[in-house]
Amino acid sequence: MFPELTLQIIAIYALTGVFAGVIGGMLGLGGGIIIVPVLHFIFMRQGFTPTIIMHLAVTTSLATIIATSLSATYTHHQKNAVLWPVVYRFAPGILIGAALGAILADSLSSNTLRLVFGVFEIIVAIQIGFEMKPKAKTKLPDTAGLIGSGVGIGLFSTILGIGGGSLTVPFLLWCNVNIRNAVAVSSASGFPIAVAGTTALVIAGWDNLNVPENAISYLYWPAALIIITMTVFFAPIGARLAHYLPVQTLKRIFAVVLLIVGVRMLVQS
Repeated sequence: MFPELTLQIIAIYALTGVFAGVIGGMLGLGGGIIIVPVLHFIFMRQGFTPTIIMHLAVTTSLATIIATSLSATYTHHQKNAVLWPVVYRFAPGILIGAALGAILADSLSSNTLRLVFGVFEIIVAIQIGFEMKPKAKTKLPDTAGLIGSGVGIGLFSTILGIGGGSLTVPFLLWCNVNIRNAVAVSSASGFPIAVAGTTALVIAGWDNLNVPENAISYLYWPAALIIITMTVFFAPIGARLAHYLPVQTLKRIFAVVLLIVGVRMLVQS
């Protein structure tokens, strides 16, 4: 039924979910920054049509974030860390931005999406490696300002296939929001980004005849299902390990890994 799925590829999907879950729980990073490049390389190995590989990777990554963001948000909510009024004001802009991002992503070539993601991966690697955090310089904007910011975050998050944490957290820190609350708001905002982005991309690619046999438009659901299962289980483990392992050293190692992956995405022929 799934001739393109070998035991080796299934194992790689599972390990991707484990790694994304542990690193996400330990360092507070969204899984998309790990999942998208892995899916890109694996989809190439599975022989999917090259012109839509990044579209498949981005959409499938966003689908996995639906589940993981719910899990993370529930945990943050139990600790009263989610600033729900901010999330509610963010949400309309995020939904609009995600829809626009899906339209833009569908119009871009797979190579262009790959290059954009590669540059983004390198920027995040530098940010993590040098612990670059914006200093608080302003306060949260009014509703119109948050909606406008949500549009930008939703748009770029959908194009990149991420939950938006790499964009939302720095923005909130710049707006003088406590780091604990910023991470919680980012987790909660990741849900509408993932739902709207996945839905819009599935609609955008519905008539594409190049999608794999076992895919729903741009969503390759076998990979999403395997990754979600492993990520949700291992994210709490990563969070617990953060209290026992040298997180700063791990961040630097992870930054090097991201840098290598980013460069590899840029030079991929």
